[in-house]
Amino acid sequence: MQKYTNALIHEKSPYLLQHAHNPVNWYPWGEEAFEKARRENKPVFVSIGYSTCHWCHVMEKESFEDEEVADLLNRHFIAIKVDREERPDIDSIYMRVCQMMTNHGGWPLNVFLTPDQKPFYAGTYFPKNSAYNRPGMMDALPQLAEKFLHERSFVEKVGEQVVKGLKASVHIPSDSTIDEATLHQAFQQLVGQFDPVYGGFGQSPKFPMPHTLTFLLRYHRLTNNDTALLMVEKTLDSLASSGLYDQIGGGFARYSTDQQWMIPHFEKMLYDQGLLLHAYIEAYQMTKKQRYREIIEESITFLIREMRDSQTGAFYSAIDADSEGAEGTYYVWSKEEITNLFTEEEAEFVCSAYSITEEGNFESKNHLHLIPTEIEELAKRSKQSVEETETKLKKCNEKLLKERQKRIYPHVDDKILTSWNGLIISALAKAGRTLQNETFTELAEQAALFIHENMYETERLMVRYREGEVKEKGLIDDYAFLLWAYNDLYDATLKVDYLTKAKALAENMTSLFWDEDKGGFFFTGSDAEQLLVREKEVYDGALPSGNSVAVCQLLRLGHRTGNEKLLQMVEKMERTFYSLIRMQASSHTQFLQARLEQAIGIKEMVVLTKGKVEEIQLLKTSFIPEVVWLVGNKNELMPHADFLESYDQRGESTIYVCKDFACERPSMEIKKAIEAVL
Repeated sequence: MQKYTNALIHEKSPYLLQHAHNPVNWYPWGEEAFEKARRENKPVFVSIGYSTCHWCHVMEKESFEDEEVADLLNRHFIAIKVDREERPDIDSIYMRVCQMMTNHGGWPLNVFLTPDQKPFYAGTYFPKNSAYNRPGMMDALPQLAEKFLHERSFVEKVGEQVVKGLKASVHIPSDSTIDEATLHQAFQQLVGQFDPVYGGFGQSPKFPMPHTLTFLLRYHRLTNNDTALLMVEKTLDSLASSGLYDQIGGGFARYSTDQQWMIPHFEKMLYDQGLLLHAYIEAYQMTKKQRYREIIEESITFLIREMRDSQTGAFYSAIDADSEGAEGTYYVWSKEEITNLFTEEEAEFVCSAYSITEEGNFESKNHLHLIPTEIEELAKRSKQSVEETETKLKKCNEKLLKERQKRIYPHVDDKILTSWNGLIISALAKAGRTLQNETFTELAEQAALFIHENMYETERLMVRYREGEVKEKGLIDDYAFLLWAYNDLYDATLKVDYLTKAKALAENMTSLFWDEDKGGFFFTGSDAEQLLVREKEVYDGALPSGNSVAVCQLLRLGHRTGNEKLLQMVEKMERTFYSLIRMQASSHTQFLQARLEQAIGIKEMVVLTKGKVEEIQLLKTSFIPEVVWLVGNKNELMPHADFLESYDQRGESTIYVCKDFACERPSMEIKKAIEAVL
């Protein structure tokens, strides 16, 4: 029997349910909480986080499970808990507030509001008592409650100034559009940020930023600049050997705490898996490096084993960093554990491969990585061939994984998010066509079918599914990322059903989110709850923005279907966000991929055929991001691309290659025509 239960007990969010038995009288975000605040004339304390957030767990243990802190919160505030993964719209606004007020952000995110939602104080992690140059809850809560009651006009003024600041950042369309100079500017900025020793960008903490790598691959295709490709390969090679990559189980952790990619923050997020798969797949298409193929296959094996819901075919959101009350416990090893598990010779080999010592590299234990050990060096030390060494390491890894699976598994956030599933679906579809692996394509199709059949409520795409419940109206990320999935599913399967779905989704996305006046997509739909401001996001952080993904996917769909309206929207978006992107081009590497593909020269390839065309595999397995294709029976394709009316089919198959809205002469030499664009 729990001592305390609050209103969060009725929620489905794993994060909110984690707090359902806190002594804090939590409410979910909603009118009930704000009405109570107005009625009782109390400020509102909003705490935003997610279920696999390490510092959220720390703050819960120190403060929200503490009766002294709970008493202060319950007496002086109305307390609201928000799952940022269910309500990215709320999180985005108040994260901007925190950054405006403190010059930093992160989770847990804690904001103090007036009853009409205006923020007057913000911060991230607060200890119970003041420490580490941070105000503690026991000090901050009474002071802020006092300020709200006795300096109300000052509090209101602060709130109004913050809201004014939020509204001031409206994007004004420019007369200019993004040009090649902006692309070169972004590249030069990335060269300056690049770590030539360990790969990646910046120092620590260090995030993999996969969309920056896919930008560089396109930049290399445009310019043939060897440095761009070198930066990609150095980063992906380093990541493959790193502690960020789970060497025995597959999958990537969220970020590295050090410059060398040695010790990660151990949580595994679904979106990181999707984005890094895209980077490795495209790099494999370009380089055909076997190690990249292995990373793709191992990562997908991990996703199936640990993040896929076998009943629905969709994918869970995240795996916690913590287990048994501590970070990384599930993943790290003592030297004694290694010597007990293996023969003496095997243990020596494993310790040599993974630099395992008595002292360890993470809290007296060892997190496994292959830095600086290369397989070739390990083979030399073991007096074996590279192939023999790889086989031996693989067998040892299997034994380690089997042993690890006996441990207490970290918490899994098992909610299904439309946007992040969109990323995984597109990556699986791309992996399927690139590696000619039908199982990967089928996995993508199964997840897409679940989204289509379960993530809509009265024809409105929703954010989250859990235990039979869908919740929260979809945001631009949900629509744009799912459009990405449908575009990649068509590329992989050539099924016109995905064209139908992509066109319908783009139409709905436009009607709900498009700004007819200034261009670009709002974060929230026209039918959504009205928050302080209606934002437009274009910055590409750990996740690319909805606008960045939308501009890339509308470009593909517009050229594939001959829809001029979609291409005009792309052009308008480039004007809308031009000034902002020019200020820091390297922070918009997903958005700039649309301009890169146009600079390379978009080509439409139409193959009219009565049957299967084997030569299409060349299109599917090559790195040609500027090429869009339509393949199939003319009568089936016509409803999706009416420009085909004037196209004739000659013999079994006829290919048309078009560029800048002009087509070359039709040809029946399919392979030759495809090879010409590679």
